[in-house]
Amino acid sequence: MAKTQTLPTSARRARFGLPWYAWLLLGAVAAYGLAFAMHWDDRGLLWVSERFESPAQRQESVWLPDYRAVIDAKPLPGMEKDEASDVTYNPQTKTLFAVMGKNPFLAELSLQGDVLRKMPLVGWSNPEGVAYMEDGLLAITDERKHTLSIVQVDAHTQALNRKDFPEYDLGPSKNQNKGFEAVVWDPRNQQLVLGEERPPALFTWKSDGSQSLKGDKQIHVSNELDLRNLSALAIDPRTGHMLVLSADSHLLLELDEKGDQVSFMTLLGGFNGLNDTIPRAEGVTVDEAGNIYLVSEPNLFYRFEKTR
Repeated sequence: MAKTQTLPTSARRARFGLPWYAWLLLGAVAAYGLAFAMHWDDRGLLWVSERFESPAQRQESVWLPDYRAVIDAKPLPGMEKDEASDVTYNPQTKTLFAVMGKNPFLAELSLQGDVLRKMPLVGWSNPEGVAYMEDGLLAITDERKHTLSIVQVDAHTQALNRKDFPEYDLGPSKNQNKGFEAVVWDPRNQQLVLGEERPPALFTWKSDGSQSLKGDKQIHVSNELDLRNLSALAIDPRTGHMLVLSADSHLLLELDEKGDQVSFMTLLGGFNGLNDTIPRAEGVTVDEAGNIYLVSEPNLFYRFEKTR
């Protein structure tokens, strides 16, 4: 009977390349790399913190885990090359207004994502943020020019010219190529909140909802944002909580009035009613019923409703 030979350890290593503990280490590195690529590291700590929220605290918040997509990736017709940058809700008209950054224009949308009209933005270079204020006023940020304009829009508006409206210098950003991406008006605190894309940072500027801003832009003191970038901001009119959108993290984050993180919603396919991952979420807004609207580059529209 032939004798079975046992290869020495060195020979076995030569055959399989690496010892077992090296393969284990490589597996751990690969798993972390996948988690980093999918941004699970962003969500892990948030998921843990959500477990400590009481039922009463959840009732008093937006509570994003309870939302599901009821309109999922609806194309905005004719805007495939325009790059949707932000969206805001107008409670007076019960419609949405979205800015397009690549070919600057303002679009009015229905709450179902139908295009009602388009208004060219003459003189803007790269409009990235839009926020409804009061009496038909909209605040629009131009990321490339580092400016904020407050424009008047009514049912007869066909186009907007930048030189016709008050404009404010937002000053330099830490990363000049990743400047002021987001803006929202906070009526409870009578201020505009501005969001810098990268590194994510929040600023405030006193505002009563008119075309006149008061004082100077101030850095907003809050807890550090666990996000790769900041794409857009929204204020929930029911709770006053802020929603912070991150395209790079595929994440929508809820902050309370103190700036503490309350809840989050992942924007990956298979979660919260999404068939596919939102490709690049750039704008978010909320209506008075709590419905959430998102726009994504290049021209996709989403609506989320609370299911419980």
